[in-house]
Amino acid sequence: MKPMAADAHPSFAVATIKPHDPNYPRRQGWNFGGDRVSIQNQSIATMMMFAYSIDPHQIVDAPDWALRDRWDVEGTTDTPGEPNLHQMQEMIQKALSERFGLLFHRQKRPLPVYAIQIAKGGTKLTPAAHPEHEAGQRANGQGTEMTAIYSSATIQDFILGEQFFLDRPLIDQTGLKGKYDITLRYTHDEANAADPNAPPGLFTAIQEQLGLKLTPVKVPVDVFVIDHVEQPSAN
Repeated sequence: MKPMAADAHPSFAVATIKPHDPNYPRRQGWNFGGDRVSIQNQSIATMMMFAYSIDPHQIVDAPDWALRDRWDVEGTTDTPGEPNLHQMQEMIQKALSERFGLLFHRQKRPLPVYAIQIAKGGTKLTPAAHPEHEAGQRANGQGTEMTAIYSSATIQDFILGEQFFLDRPLIDQTGLKGKYDITLRYTHDEANAADPNAPPGLFTAIQEQLGLKLTPVKVPVDVFVIDHVEQPSAN
């Protein structure tokens, strides 16, 4: 399927939202293929993380069920073509508003974060071979090893992908404005890595392979204060 027009603002044409079956806890993930969308075993919080590129610590005053309860979403887009990453985010934002009644306001609050900075010696990033293309991302995992591959990605696109694997928000302090092709190979659970030749942990991999570093700091960042959210009606 051809890509969706870059200036399109898609919504769900049809979307079915159901509580996730607890008998299948391992069945989870995000799948956008053509005009079809499948989201499995995700909470309001994790959907907000994807939709707004944020960390759970940036979600404030959410009811317990919005952090705990899991949902499956199946639907199709209302616009021809395959959506890019940012159009996928826009679709989830609209679904959260329309189907879960999500209302929030933003505030600045000081939080512990990891600042992505350029490491000593400069970056090792490869400029995108096709910067005119929309950002792409995929990951392959085997055991404790993970390979994340980004194409035509900005630092913000990289933050969106890696945010899920860290314990605090990521912010950009690199000043880099370009698009890059990035391959990052790391061990996500060093304590349980069976292979002594396994790749390094995420922090080390980012520095050695990308010439970037994650520095713990405390700075004011946006938090999303929940004003209203509700469970969707059965469908």
